[in-house]
Amino acid sequence: MTDSSRSSGARVYLVGAGPGDPGLMTLRGVDCLRRADLVLYDYLVNPAILKHLKPGAEAVCLGRHGKHRLMSQEEVNERMIAAARLGKTVVRLKAGDPAVFARAAEESECLAAAGIAFEVVPGITAALAAGSYAGVPLTHRDVASAVALVTGHEQDGKSESSLDYAALAAFPGTLVFYMGVTSAAVWTQSLIAAGKPAETPVAIVRRCSWPDQTVVRCRLGEAAAAVAEQKIRPPVLFIVGEVAALEPTASWFSQRPLFGRRVLVTRPAEQAESLVERLQDLGAETLVQPAIEISEPADWAPVDRALEHLDQYDWLVFSSANGVRYLLERICQRHGDLRRLGRIRLAAIGPGTNEALAGYRLKADRTPEEFRAEALADALAPQAAGSRFLLVRASRGREVLAERLHAAGGIVEQIVTYRSTDVTLADPEIASALAAGQIDWITVTSSAIARSLAGLFGEQLRKAKLASMSPITSSTLTELGFPPAAEATEYTMLGVAEAMLAHS
Repeated sequence: MTDSSRSSGARVYLVGAGPGDPGLMTLRGVDCLRRADLVLYDYLVNPAILKHLKPGAEAVCLGRHGKHRLMSQEEVNERMIAAARLGKTVVRLKAGDPAVFARAAEESECLAAAGIAFEVVPGITAALAAGSYAGVPLTHRDVASAVALVTGHEQDGKSESSLDYAALAAFPGTLVFYMGVTSAAVWTQSLIAAGKPAETPVAIVRRCSWPDQTVVRCRLGEAAAAVAEQKIRPPVLFIVGEVAALEPTASWFSQRPLFGRRVLVTRPAEQAESLVERLQDLGAETLVQPAIEISEPADWAPVDRALEHLDQYDWLVFSSANGVRYLLERICQRHGDLRRLGRIRLAAIGPGTNEALAGYRLKADRTPEEFRAEALADALAPQAAGSRFLLVRASRGREVLAERLHAAGGIVEQIVTYRSTDVTLADPEIASALAAGQIDWITVTSSAIARSLAGLFGEQLRKAKLASMSPITSSTLTELGFPPAAEATEYTMLGVAEAMLAHS
């Protein structure tokens, strides 16, 4: 390592991203991603992992077989070294584990020769994940006490194979072949010719730990034909041995209720995570296409004027979690802390809003049993006469809460603490997937989102089932000509997921 690389802080991390499930990324790997200025990642890496990048970090996919030109190993090496010499923190993000058929040795040798500091961060290789996610154990006390990891694709240009098929055929345990799709006919026949019985059980595991994981069981002599007939494409593992014949136990992964379903989440990007996590826990593959964007109000002056006289109000009423966050952050910014709230009582429309309040160590004095504006107005109406209400709201929305409190004798003032605007351009890949019928469900969590989705996708919305968060949202969808297939009985993110489950 050169003195200049030490002094500049230049460092390259060779990080294993695991087999696909973003939850299998190690904590050390996530820490490296959060530091990175440049990430060079394999196309087999789950893009969801890139959410850990800091703002402004550059992420570069190194290409994909059959779609885009693959960056050569020499180009990858040059890019890593050039960025590190500029003082950037570089992460070379690899599917699986860097040291298992991922060329980490070549890259680390190149970095060492260039005097660049580096660190190798292990990941979970697909073979080790298969036992847990595909229900095919690599070892078993009765039939396999050893495991061999084998490449099915040796270095291009070699005149003959360096694999000892006779030794592999006699190996007393499980063989796991990586990268063996295009060469399946070669390595299976070589094993058989070396003495491995053609009847040896095989489990073909495609996209291990991904939401569309598939497992095909066959015999060694049938494996190449199975690949061709079923058009099995990478990434694939071939697990060869008696463990592949064990009676499959209940697979927690593939038996999750939404396994194999693709769900489009349409909440604002910064608010989608809770619903995404819940759907992924249920087995769904999730895509995110925000239908609306949330931002600060165009003018804070009306809010600031209300905050100057906050002690004159009896009730501060929140109808969304966004309202909580934007108003309370403004109070802290302008007045130091939340003691500014003083004696004022707090009302919240539902559990999501209550959760947002709890993040500031606050608890609502009044929450309706039914999570909608009408129910909140009814809950406050008995104390409305002569009371002063400050309603925290978005730049658009229904007027029912203000109207009902005013009708009940309340003195009502409203302040806009955040803007809600429509997204006018859909992600092309998501639009294509919807048009092709490749999305099963679309979540619709507000009337504003319903209207924006109608504008974004139009008639294509009919190619997926819509899951509505509430009767109000369902009514809007129906008015737009897109009645939902499912409606939550509890008007929360969990309720939306449960509605889809009930319909599945």
